[in-house]
This record gives sequence, structure tokens and C-alpha cells, in this order.
Amino acid sequence: MKTRAHSHIQAGAPLLRRIFAVLALACALCASALGQQQTTGGTVISNEATASYTDGSTTYNTKSLPVTVTVAKVSGLNITPDGQANSTVVPGQSNVAFVFTVTNTGNFDDQVRFLSNGGSLQISGPGTITDAFIDNVTVNNTWEAGEQRIFGNAAVVDQTIKQSGDPLNKDRFYVVVLVNISNAASTGQSVRVQLGNEPAGSSPYDSLAATGGVGNEVRTLTASANGMKQAGGDSHADIANDAQLQVSLSAPTGPIALGSDITYSVGVCNTGARDATAITLSGNSGVFIVMPVPDNTTIKSGQPFTGSLLTLYTTDALTVAPTAANWVAVAGSAPANSTRLAFKVATPLLANSSPCSANIPMIVTVKTGINATTPIRAMADAFANNSIPALITDQSDGQSTGPQTPNKGDGNALNPNVVQPNATSGTPLQTTLQAVGNVLNGPFNQPGASGLNNTDDDYTNKSVSQGIATVPPGGVTSAAGNAVEFDNTVQNNGNANDTYTLSVLSFPPNGTGGGVTVRLSTDNGANWTTLVNNGVATLVPNPTLSVAYNSTANYKVEVTLPSGLLVLTGYDTVIRATSANSNTVHNDTIDRVYTGFIRLVKEVSSITNNDLTKGGANDPVPGAIIEYKITYTNVSLNNGSNNGLLNATSVIVTDAGTGANNWAANATYVAGSATSQLVLPAPTPNYGNIATTGTPVDSVAVTLPGLQAGASGTFIFRVTIK
Repeated sequence: MKTRAHSHIQAGAPLLRRIFAVLALACALCASALGQQQTTGGTVISNEATASYTDGSTTYNTKSLPVTVTVAKVSGLNITPDGQANSTVVPGQSNVAFVFTVTNTGNFDDQVRFLSNGGSLQISGPGTITDAFIDNVTVNNTWEAGEQRIFGNAAVVDQTIKQSGDPLNKDRFYVVVLVNISNAASTGQSVRVQLGNEPAGSSPYDSLAATGGVGNEVRTLTASANGMKQAGGDSHADIANDAQLQVSLSAPTGPIALGSDITYSVGVCNTGARDATAITLSGNSGVFIVMPVPDNTTIKSGQPFTGSLLTLYTTDALTVAPTAANWVAVAGSAPANSTRLAFKVATPLLANSSPCSANIPMIVTVKTGINATTPIRAMADAFANNSIPALITDQSDGQSTGPQTPNKGDGNALNPNVVQPNATSGTPLQTTLQAVGNVLNGPFNQPGASGLNNTDDDYTNKSVSQGIATVPPGGVTSAAGNAVEFDNTVQNNGNANDTYTLSVLSFPPNGTGGGVTVRLSTDNGANWTTLVNNGVATLVPNPTLSVAYNSTANYKVEVTLPSGLLVLTGYDTVIRATSANSNTVHNDTIDRVYTGFIRLVKEVSSITNNDLTKGGANDPVPGAIIEYKITYTNVSLNNGSNNGLLNATSVIVTDAGTGANNWAANATYVAGSATSQLVLPAPTPNYGNIATTGTPVDSVAVTLPGLQAGASGTFIFRVTIK
């Protein structure tokens, strides 16, 4: 039995001690209330002491050797409910679900064992167990492939369970026991289902010492500091004989395209022994089916509701109970912002399905611009005044903390503030949507970039740095192994989660030193796939990249050029991303490697001879002035929008008169003659800072603040021939 913590403080204790005791108790209770995850068994706690001290002028530090403590494994197992009443049932009712929650309260991952042949189960009263299983795939009270049965099982069933406090709630799972109620059952009887041992004593029957397979044991499997533990729980359903509503709902399974219509058909029967009498919705009396408008849909305008059937709508939120909502009769069409429709089926609905209601259509239109990965989910509830509440097999308003599946209905078995339906259509029906792929593939964080023509010729420009320094225009690179890494971004522009296949559509030609190598990484460089090796496609499987709806993901491309390629040239590698949802849909981007990107062209722009006794006006005679012009150009491409441009952030152009040049020995720099201007993209005079060195001057240079892709300018200076 769980008891509340108590603390006793002596009346004569000093005031300070009493305050400390109260604070300690408050902290302990607070920590218990938080319910934080226990420290995992096997965790090594290590600590060491440190100290600092001084001799008056110098500070010293020291520390102790570490001390370690290994946290012990502690087992714990809970099964609920304990003695809770299930929904009322009627004679002959089938597949009544008794749902148990099995929780690991220990501090380590464990396994829970169920005995073979349903040995962990007991039933008493006018009922028969027909099935029992661990409901942990979609948690819908229905057995599915992958879920283990614990009734009719030839061997024991061991189910893995995470430690207490697991953030994904994997520290618990649900056991569903299905029971058929006998036709001979009578009012006042009760059917009780028990899972696990419940020895004499007070409930709950949790974390008890395991008995080693005796009785109807459900226990943990791992030996721990406190031994293996067992637990038990039970639930009962009382037999009644009253009105009993049963809702039916049908819908297409799909897939259907976004923007399409879904037609639902809903009805209700009274399988009980008395007529189901009316409730009132905003002054309208009757037995009603309430159908929430599924998420990501709207009521189709102008649909013909069945004949003279009274149909109501509300725009109130689903958290408002149906009987408290403001309902309005539909006149023509329900408004697009309707949250629920209510169909009046009868007043009253006669007993023993005599008759059932008509099958009522409701048409909704699927919204566009939504994630097609998520299906459309729908369910319906029925309300009468005197019907026995049917089993709530679904958590209709999405507020469940138990095994039910959230959806858009109105029932709430755990929330007393919401009016319960007398019957529910059960597990929400799902209509899948048609996934249509679309993709943008481009530079880092710019998947929608475009080149000169479209989004298939967008690009990222980068340059090698080796083998180009001493090579003039027209020469070839002198070094191999120039690996350049690119970051690209894929954007999912389709209507569902998608997976994209990355492939190399084309790559640079061979150089005199061999061929290019291209490899891709989808995990930020942790692993690479080589698609081109030394100029030859490897034919290995192309890497794939999963991208959620309306999201982006990044991948890396590494291009390694060989030697012997023309300098000041861009070499393209085209990367394609292809949709798995629509395999004819793809988008390309270019990763372009330049073999250097600042080109210098030097020329003699003019020779001026003012002493015609020595020669003609343009003859290079002593005393004549030579004007040199150096054209500097960033040859990398610059068109389109949002591309990865190759801009130079700092450029220094130097013309030395010594070394390979010899103008300093044969001519004199004309003071103040050096100028620099930007010509493209727009003329800009006085671009950069001019500097000269030497006395007399033997070197002239300009430092440019930068040179954008495609930009060009001129650097001019004059010398006088000695």
C-alpha cells in the first residue's frame, strides 16, 4: 500500500533546526512530485576534490584522485488499473476491451514476462476471453502484425520495456484483453478480468517479489539489487440492460489527391433492450450522431444532406462539450469554418435496432498545401439520454494519457469535463493522401537559386589553390589533388515527406594527369560515397536524402581535379536530386571548380615621344614615356539569382621593375602616374590604394578592396625610358 510521507519535529528543537527540517521535507516532496527519470542502473558516478591555495604571492591548485560509485539496478513493475470499473456492458456484447497499462518503475531497461497459454490472465463472471495482446504498434485496441499475443501463446512472451521516465513513454505498454459477454448474463452481474498476481492485501499490487512463475505471474526478468518484481491489476464491467448505441462509419482508404473530396457514410443502431431517448442540442431534441470535421479538410459547399433530416453545425472548438456547444441548423450549406456536424437520427431510436438509422453522407474537401504524408482521420460519436455508455475505444479529443489514439472526435474517457458519447465509431478511419514529389536543389541555403535560364543551371563557384600560382593565361595546372568541397541544399517542395536520390549527371573532363574524382556525403562528411573515380563512374548505389514535408536538408560534394587542366577555367559537376514520390521529377545544381579566377593581362597601352629629333611620336626612344596597362578580371560566372559566387575579398596587383621585369633598370617611374579604376560592372574611378616601393621606385602596386565575380578593372602607370 502506498502511504504519504510524514515528518515529526520535536517541540523543544532549536528554531533553526526546525526550519531546516521543514525545508528538507518540502524539497523531498517537490522532488517526488517532479517524477524525474531515475539514474540509470550501471551509471558510474565519479568525482574528485580540488583545492587552490597561496603562499602569499603565488596561487597553487591541486586535486585528489577520483572516487567512483556505480549505481545499482533497481527493478520495479506496475500494472493498472486496480479494481477500476470498465464501461457497462450488455448480454451478448462481443470484443469488450479491458485495457491494462504495464509500467517499468525501475531504473534500467528490462523485459516483462507473460506466461504461456494465457497463464497470466484470469476472468470471473459471465464472460469469456477471446484474445489478449500487447498493443504497441499503433495502440488502437486491435491486434496488428508485429504485436505479441499473450493468449493462446504456446511459449512465454518476453516484452522489452524502457526504464522509468523514458522521454518517449517507452517505459510502458498496453495489454488489451478482449472478452465476449454471455447471452445469459443478467443485470447486476459483473465480469472481472485480472492481469498478473494479486495476492491478499490492499491494492495496488505492484513491485512485489516475483514468485518464479507461480500463479498468474507477470514479472520482470533481470536480476537486480532488489530482485525481480511482479505486479497485478484488475478491471470489471457490470452487466446492464438498457439502450445501447453502436456507431458505424465508412470512408475510402485512398490514396486520393490533395483538393479531392472524401465522402463519409455514418449511421447508428440501438442494440439494447430499451429505446434510446433524446438529448437537446441548442434547443433541438433527438438522438444525434456528431461528426467532427477532420483535420486538413473543410465541409464541401452545397452538399445535399439527407432529405428532411435535421442537420446542425457548430464552429465551437472541439474542447467544448457537444451539449454545451452553440448549434445552428444548416440552411443550404454548412459554413467552411464548421468544426462539427450533428445529424438527428430519431426521437427516440427504437430498441433492438428496429430500425437502425439511415446511412448519412458527409462530404469534405481535402485542403491543398498540406503534408500528404499524414492521412485524413475521422470518427463519429452518438448521443442519447438513456443509453449505456459504450466502450470508449478511442481518445476522441486528443487529450489521452492512456492507450487510446488521438483524433478529432468528442468523447473523452479520462476527462470528466467533456460530455461522453454513448457510442463511438471506434478506431479513427484513415484515408491516405496521394504523395506528389517536387524538389529544389541548389547552393547552400539557397535551393531555389536560378542560373541564366532556370533552376536547373544554378551554381556554386569555388576555386583550387594549388598548381596555378606561376601559370599565365593559356597554361595548364601543374598540381593534382585539388580537392574542393561544396555544401548544397535540397528543399522538399512536394506535398509529403520524400526521399531524394543524389546522382552525378556530368563531371569535368580528364587532364594530362588523369581524371576527376567526385564523392558525396549526406551526413555532414562523416561518410562519403564515391560516384566518380579518376574520371570513371563507379556505378555504386547513389546516396539518398530523406527530407520532411516543406523542409530542407544539406549534403556535401567533394570534387578533386587532376593536373593538366587549362587555368582560369570553370569545370562543372552537375548534381541531380530525384524524388522518390514522383520519380520523373528532379532538379539539378552545378558545383563549379575554377582553376584560378583572377586573370591579369598586361599590355603597353601607349608610347609617347615628345623629342622628334630622336624618332617618331610613338617610338620607344630614350626620354619617351611608356604607359603600361594591366587589366584585372574576376573570370568567375555571375548571373541568375542566389547562386554561390566566387568573389575576391582582397586583391593586390603588383608590377615589379626588377627580377623577371627590368623596367626599373632601364626606365624611371613617372611620379603620380599610377591609377586604378573599376570598369565592370560599372566604371568607378580611383578604385584601390596605390603604393610604390624603392628609391628610386622599382615597384608599383594597387590593393583592391575586393573584386566581385565578373568584375573587371584597369591598373595603369607610366615610366620614362632612361
